[in-house]
Amino acid sequence: MPVPPPPTPWSRLTLAGIGLFLATAVGLHLLRPDLDPVRHPLSFYLVGPWGGVLQAAYVALALSMLALAWGVYRALPATARSAAPLLAFCLAGASLCVTAFAHTDPPGGERTLEGLVHGISAQGAFLFATTGLVLQALRLRLDPRWRAAARWLLPWALACFAAVWVLAVWRDLPRGLAQKAVVAMIVAWLGSVAWLAPAQSRARNAATRREH
Repeated sequence: MPVPPPPTPWSRLTLAGIGLFLATAVGLHLLRPDLDPVRHPLSFYLVGPWGGVLQAAYVALALSMLALAWGVYRALPATARSAAPLLAFCLAGASLCVTAFAHTDPPGGERTLEGLVHGISAQGAFLFATTGLVLQALRLRLDPRWRAAARWLLPWALACFAAVWVLAVWRDLPRGLAQKAVVAMIVAWLGSVAWLAPAQSRARNAATRREH
């Protein structure tokens, strides 16, 4: 049985951040029985008990996106590189951090500037992240080592982008469940790329050694 290649530093950081975020999000659903997981989006878990833990998990996820974007950018050949997905993921990470620390307005409560900032930054995080997914998948198609994976990574990224718009337009959806499903789709895409990266890195190193 072949030994799997060791993870690259950036893929290890990405997977660690994603794991922390998922463990925190799932754990808070058990620690906050006062919230309905179907009706209440993650924003409500940022306020009240354990909110600071979820804020830290949001920051960890933002760092994961930055690590992934920078790692993939550096790993791709010059002909496949683009600053566009890197910029999109940077904006998504920044928006996610603002979302974490600007509290949402309580349902039925008075509208506040902080709640407005939270709503705008949350939408920005979704749009920038899914745009980054699509742009990155398009660039991966230009690298022969990633081409096979890009055949399913690109449709997946497009599905994430479409899901964000469905979430924004279809207001009758159960907000909590629908939002968490979209988050899961995005996070799983990021994790898949990070998981596949070591094998692509090994293939690139082997090709470089053959050339020399």
